[in-house]
Amino acid sequence: MDLQRLRILREFADRGTIGAVAQALNMTPSAVSQQLKVLGKEAGIALLEQDGRRVRLTDAGRALVLRADEVVSAVDRAAEEMASYRDDAVGSVRIAMFPSGAAVLLPGLMERMSEAGIALISRDEDVRYQEAPALLSDSDVVLTHRDERAPQVVSARVAATFVMREPIDLVVGANHRHAGRTDVTLGELADEDWISVRDGFPIDDVLLSLAAVTGVQPRVTHRINDFRTIEALVARGHGIALIPRYSVCDPNVIRLVLTGVRAARVYEALSRPGAQDRGAVRQLVSALVAEAGAIESLSLPGGFTAGS
Repeated sequence: MDLQRLRILREFADRGTIGAVAQALNMTPSAVSQQLKVLGKEAGIALLEQDGRRVRLTDAGRALVLRADEVVSAVDRAAEEMASYRDDAVGSVRIAMFPSGAAVLLPGLMERMSEAGIALISRDEDVRYQEAPALLSDSDVVLTHRDERAPQVVSARVAATFVMREPIDLVVGANHRHAGRTDVTLGELADEDWISVRDGFPIDDVLLSLAAVTGVQPRVTHRINDFRTIEALVARGHGIALIPRYSVCDPNVIRLVLTGVRAARVYEALSRPGAQDRGAVRQLVSALVAEAGAIESLSLPGGFTAGS
């Protein structure tokens, strides 16, 4: 079976439509279809079947995608190993990161990768946890996050590596009635206006989890995904919010611990199974974990520490 056709099959599994594959690979849709038909002949079995007006993978097609992942990964490892014998070779690796995680980890991560002689190609992607694996079609590693109570992604085509647990704190304005305290219970906030992120993103998932645990249903009045904007609104007294501990930057907000509950988001590095056999990918994931460890080891102002 032809290697390039196996790559096209993987692209179809990742992107879901012939048109999306054609756009990603700078091919025509008819050329993509033809290559997949030829691959089916090489495999000796149909890899695609009609699904209304579209096509989808057959059981055999899905099975071959898993083998294609292994083959392409092995070829990429071989290419990287051969490159290591060339004195002028510089490795590179691609990462997609959620924005607030990039703000926390990317500066130090770039320094670590530069020291290792590996060029890091990064981009930010603000997607829900369940949508993050799809980003592996364009990236070697995807840094994503989820509520610590949410189940981890389970897929034969995705490997997840734990990177960091980040506590989530309550932030209030300096003139808020609880501003002079260090901690508060969720029950004491029943009548507050909350500012949260959009539905399905980890911080909102945490808020829903807390509501389920305590029976207190927060009244969300604004949904904004940018933490800087949320902090600005909180500082001016337009509501209260949950913000991940290492993302709090505005000196005009007061950080409080929610007592009686554990609230945190978990960072995970997603990759294809076998991808970490490539030195550059393995180095990237190791550097992510190391940088997260360095962040967690820092003491935070106001008596907050990474482990609390």
